[in-house]
Amino acid sequence: MHVAPAGERALRQGHPWLFERAIRSQSYEGKPGDLAVVFDARDRFLAVGLYDPRSPIRVKVLQHGAPATIDEAWFRARLAEAAALRAPLLETPTTGYRLVHGENDGLPGLVVDRYDATLVVKLYTAAWVPHLARVLPALVDVQPCERLVLRLGRTLEAYPEDLYGLAEGRVLWGPEVEGPVGFLENGLRFEANVLLGQKTGFFFDQRENRARVERLAAGRRTLNVFAYTGGFSLYAARGGAPEVTSTDLSVPALEAAERHFALNRSDPRVAAARHETLPGDAFRLLESLGEEGRLFDLVVIDPPSFAQAQAQVPGALAAYARLTALGLGVLAPGGILVLSSCSSRVTADVFFERVLSAAREAGRPLAEIERTGHPLDHPIRFPEGAYLKCLYARA
Repeated sequence: MHVAPAGERALRQGHPWLFERAIRSQSYEGKPGDLAVVFDARDRFLAVGLYDPRSPIRVKVLQHGAPATIDEAWFRARLAEAAALRAPLLETPTTGYRLVHGENDGLPGLVVDRYDATLVVKLYTAAWVPHLARVLPALVDVQPCERLVLRLGRTLEAYPEDLYGLAEGRVLWGPEVEGPVGFLENGLRFEANVLLGQKTGFFFDQRENRARVERLAAGRRTLNVFAYTGGFSLYAARGGAPEVTSTDLSVPALEAAERHFALNRSDPRVAAARHETLPGDAFRLLESLGEEGRLFDLVVIDPPSFAQAQAQVPGALAAYARLTALGLGVLAPGGILVLSSCSSRVTADVFFERVLSAAREAGRPLAEIERTGHPLDHPIRFPEGAYLKCLYARA
């Protein structure tokens, strides 16, 4: 296929996506997973990638600049690069982390998370299906495991003919999954439902922020909003928080948080912390806690993405502003607010400025402590790959 000038510029800059609108011509209408070879107007090679007729991102680019044979050896080399990047984690008491981060590891639409001896492979495009027979053996060579579990992005099941019998939650290799899968993160014991849990079962991207919260938590009454399965809560308890309150809309998620505390009761600091769970809508719970006059010394707010599309960005910024005000409403004088965003459509500068301005509007200006971004197992290789940002500030 040949591309328009805008598409050529993006590919020469190493962008992993080629949009339908940037394609000037192609030899035929391909099937999901066909290898698309892309040329410029002078028939010079630009890139090769996976063709996806179901998506406006028509080509997920595997190789830029120079031709390559996309075979098992190529996949093994790319997977080995990803594993080498995570090597520092092997020197810590951590057996759960992201092994492959899609586009940012040169494998667009493919995510692999490690849960100790279980690898969970998540596909965000059916274009990977025809290549699994080469990718999976290479993956097991690079990262030996006891089992491989398949997870599918939400849009894939709309086209079952593209999946060739594959299904969400299928064990591709190894013993069937019986119950939650255990793993370690910085020495803490966690479990994940790798068959049905959000994403692949756990949010590894907040690992370093959880560790930062642990370092701040000593003697601080801690509130964890959008707690999910209690990661921040457990770290706060180990850090010396005397009281930890976890809130989430999902009762099963809070039950998992309680199990995580139980799994770690052998740590005297975790055992000493009083853990309370409050199910319900985060905004309403924060309002209620404020009306009751409850105060916390450390408030962690880790909401889901509020902006899946550009048109949702204004609403997302309004939500962050409201969460800032509500969080400050339950934050004791001199307390620390931790607020994060996981939306790539809300840039870091815009997010931080909205939070800081909302605090000023609420009459509780913030003194920044730190701004953070991605951990090493979630690298950023292109602008749209930057989604996680977190603000630590004292009020």
